[in-house]
Amino acid sequence: MDGALYAFVEDFRDEGVNQVLDRVTAYGLRGVTVAAACEQARDLTPHGASRLTLRRDGVHFPPAEDVFAGLRLVPPVQPGAGDRPLAELRRACDERGLELHGWTVFLRNAALGQADLDVTVRSCFGDRGSPADLCPSHPDVRSYAVALARAVARQGVDTVVAEALHFGMFAHGCHHERCFVEFGPMDAFLFGLCFCHHCMRRATDLGVKAEVAREECARIVAGVLDGDPPAEGEVTRAALTAYAGPEVVAYARARSESVTSLVAEVSAAVTAEGAVLTFLDATGAWKGYADGLPPAGLAAHDAWQFGVDLVALGDLVPSFAVPAYARDPRRVAEDLAAYRRSIGKNPGLRAVLRPGVPDADSAEQLAAKVRESGEAGADAVDFYAYGLAPFSALDRIPMALEG
Repeated sequence: MDGALYAFVEDFRDEGVNQVLDRVTAYGLRGVTVAAACEQARDLTPHGASRLTLRRDGVHFPPAEDVFAGLRLVPPVQPGAGDRPLAELRRACDERGLELHGWTVFLRNAALGQADLDVTVRSCFGDRGSPADLCPSHPDVRSYAVALARAVARQGVDTVVAEALHFGMFAHGCHHERCFVEFGPMDAFLFGLCFCHHCMRRATDLGVKAEVAREECARIVAGVLDGDPPAEGEVTRAALTAYAGPEVVAYARARSESVTSLVAEVSAAVTAEGAVLTFLDATGAWKGYADGLPPAGLAAHDAWQFGVDLVALGDLVPSFAVPAYARDPRRVAEDLAAYRRSIGKNPGLRAVLRPGVPDADSAEQLAAKVRESGEAGADAVDFYAYGLAPFSALDRIPMALEG
């Protein structure tokens, strides 16, 4: 089965391009998915030159001036980008017959959001409290995303792997430094919906009573902030309709128009530059990231909460990547089968697995998930991520692929 290893530019810088690619080849993988456009993070890197790596928002290449000319938003540039590490990687991959995929974080960028909060999501109270989450309905954000896609595709990558090309994680919890209020999943979802001018106008154009939805969200969330008991149960359309009313559900569903149309523009831009778009839906990562024990609802069934309409995108996008972050191989199979049913039989489907904790304790467990992925309809299995996993976990990959 086809497969690639996710990696960071810092991994190649620390350990050497040839050394890392030799490992990729030895693992039996056919490509590497390198972070071309990163988000800020504080990562434990067990075999890096630094055991704690601080990452910044920005791109690992000098962006061509014509791509971003006249745009309000321009990506920050990473230290060392002038050395053109992606060009070096492209040459080294070509020598080994490996594919090079450009992993690109699109709408999660705190540096851009903090510089101008107007381009970020806005709560039902009018707050802009999530500076890392750029709003996919905002015209300047949309222009930025298309330009970023073109810029990454120009680096000679075979595919642009689009992460965070939808509404953000803010919609699924209160990511505050300090929060002493208990929220249920539905309360957190309502608090995270974006009610900026552009989102409300798009929803209104689709026949949704956007102001009614905003007022209802504000009423419910304010009640919880004032001491009302939080809502119980997971977020489903039926439960949300009973809890918040049909206009709120209609508003949440209308957000998919912003995402679908933006993904279509980005895919067209990538194709025009000679590459292929792989859309990475983060729902599975959100559900199982912390412990590999995702709650009952399948990721494909919950993707709408991010504004992701898988059925519509299945007709537009040539390839999908799905983080299948679960300890149980059967859960991996169920998630991937649900994606395959939603997107149809034609788009490529890549499962993204973690070879170590919290998802896998052995090569046998990882091998079971690789087998289940293929049987559920995946065309490729990728592994996340070289710099974050110890070698003892990465060394499970060859046996997993053989088994």
